[in-house]
Amino acid sequence: MPKTTRRKRTRYTAATADRHVLYGLAVQDVESEIDFIDETYRELRGKRAKRLREDFCGTANTACEWVRRRTGNLAFGVDLCADTLAWAETHNLTRLTPAQRRRVALLNRDVRDPGPKAQRMDAVLAMNFSYWIFNTRDTMRGYFETVRRSLAPGGIFFLDFYGGSDAHKEMREKRDCGGFTYVWDQARYDPISGAMTCHIHFHFPDGSKMKRAFTYHWRLWTLPEIRELLREAGFSRVTVYWEEADDDGEGTGEFHPADEGEADYAFICYVVAER
Repeated sequence: MPKTTRRKRTRYTAATADRHVLYGLAVQDVESEIDFIDETYRELRGKRAKRLREDFCGTANTACEWVRRRTGNLAFGVDLCADTLAWAETHNLTRLTPAQRRRVALLNRDVRDPGPKAQRMDAVLAMNFSYWIFNTRDTMRGYFETVRRSLAPGGIFFLDFYGGSDAHKEMREKRDCGGFTYVWDQARYDPISGAMTCHIHFHFPDGSKMKRAFTYHWRLWTLPEIRELLREAGFSRVTVYWEEADDDGEGTGEFHPADEGEADYAFICYVVAER
């Protein structure tokens, strides 16, 4: 679902495109994401965050953006997939300056056991809904408890979330990304268990397709459940940041604390949990 910004049109085909590059272009907007984290942490704590951990970091785009922001920033990326971390090392970390590169550590570990290096964080992120891989209350609460323990005093946990009536449908959504088409495929949803299977496909102007470039098996959680589990895990305050809408009802990209939301067909918001 995420992201609407677009870049310069490039000629892509299924045979030549790199799925990780396409994902970064179609799904991620790390500049805006870090803007939100930076500004929100400063508003809540009156100072800048320095130590950031990106859970489920994949290609570590966000971690790289963090160390670009300021010379004192340190980033730790945690992911179970060694192949994706290797891709990040080769393609993303090499684009950093040597000084920036020294301030990024990629850890091939389970986010529920991030290790001694990834402790006393000012901020921990779980973005792109990857934490939905935990499909029971116990496993989700256990992950949240691990995050809370790894935060420094005053640390903040940032998550994103999507929902709305369309989230419960088996459907496809297409979006032109300037050189390729991004297809979000909600292929299977079980309303009894909440189990969901989603795919990302990419289609190209020459008619070629990259089917199931990414596949996710997760539980479709609700915002009340996530907020309750964060509080059960010991977070002192949990706040939903809802996106503002313009006069036409379109999202502005600005998110603010909210006690109530709109019953939209589809929405993306942030959840901010304070230690």
